[in-house]
Amino acid sequence: MNLRTHSRRDFLRTAAGTAIAVPLFGSSLSRAAASTELLRVASVGVGGMIGRHDLTNITSSPRVQLVALCDVDARYLGEAATVYPETKTFRDYRRMFDEMAADIDAVMISTPDHMHAPIALAAMELDKHVYCQKPLAHNLFECRAMAEMAAQKKHLVTQMGTQGHSHAAYRTGVAMLHAGTIGKVREVHTWVGKTWHGPPGGRPDRTDPVPEYFDWDLWLGVAPERPYADKTYHPHEWRRWTDFGGGTLGDMGCHIFDSMFTALELAPPTKVVSRGPACHQETFSPDSDVLYHFAGTKFTDGDITCRWTDGTADSLPDATRAQLPKDVKLPGSGAFYVGEKGVMVLPHIDMPRFFSAGKPMEVTISEATGKNHYHEWADMCLGEGQVSTPFSYGCPVTESVLVGTVATRFKDQELQWDSAKLAFDHDDATRLVRREYREGWELSG
Repeated sequence: MNLRTHSRRDFLRTAAGTAIAVPLFGSSLSRAAASTELLRVASVGVGGMIGRHDLTNITSSPRVQLVALCDVDARYLGEAATVYPETKTFRDYRRMFDEMAADIDAVMISTPDHMHAPIALAAMELDKHVYCQKPLAHNLFECRAMAEMAAQKKHLVTQMGTQGHSHAAYRTGVAMLHAGTIGKVREVHTWVGKTWHGPPGGRPDRTDPVPEYFDWDLWLGVAPERPYADKTYHPHEWRRWTDFGGGTLGDMGCHIFDSMFTALELAPPTKVVSRGPACHQETFSPDSDVLYHFAGTKFTDGDITCRWTDGTADSLPDATRAQLPKDVKLPGSGAFYVGEKGVMVLPHIDMPRFFSAGKPMEVTISEATGKNHYHEWADMCLGEGQVSTPFSYGCPVTESVLVGTVATRFKDQELQWDSAKLAFDHDDATRLVRREYREGWELSG
């Protein structure tokens, strides 16, 4: 077959272009001290915006040796192999582990959501460090399994792929909240001005030929079998479908919730209600409006709420709660925190701004220093420094996102969530905590 080839310069330029949504970090960032010890990394899912972006950034560390590439799409695999010709290539991650387990120290996972947990659990069972894109899992049972596996194997280094966590803007916003700039927080509003909704009627009523470069069975993985439909699931549309993704909340929730969980030190929510349109049977609705309730912490004024909205202008947050001047509008995506003394608006991704009673607050902002999220993980795998989004942190954030995606299927029904028991006070909602796995694709561990 004819595969397009790219030079390393083209590959890196393409990946850099995709970083606009989550800007990376300038040349002023410190790099790890030179060492003869290298971290041998295998990358699973090497195409598309996320795969290329992750691969480019982890290999920019001088302490990383890329030893294996894995992707079910031969086009992506071929393009990456031309850039990293010294690596071995695989279509099936299980075969990669069978053949190369002794030669791999760490695994980076950049696949669609439904394959995050199966690959991560298999890697951790083999004692491999793991960097996994957000959300960490497709469902709540998988998320808990990953948290428990990470807790069991304390020697492993894990990191959730919320790169914005290490960006100077988010770090600055968290520091300002910790400093009490707006006092104790009373409520949080989070939103994204885009939507990953799907067709109301469900999957297409057709079966298309599977391209020779694509392994549809491997791509389905743990998900139930269904006919292949061209340009419906792979490479870009899978987030719209409940079998594979989590809609807009699943896509962006971990990013937008990240500063809230870090700054307020929240536990998973106690209850949730979806006030937006109900989801379709197999896909997500065009707009979401989810209200979370969280137990209070030392940084909050008692228990607090967080409202998540996404989609059209009708789903934007209530700007009147942000105490903005008349000539100031909320950004297209981000969060604002309502506190005792004012409001902090934290765009995704930009520096925070502060307002009170319709006027800017007189605040001195001390910018925090950004870090490289990928290098941080690689360095700790080699015994230096700390990671900032280990699974012990990332799993509660992901759990909160997934509680919300379940709620979107039960419009206007307040659901109590018992995190310890991994159950809702609603039998139909609790049934969505886990999924059935295709024969031969059961979870490791």
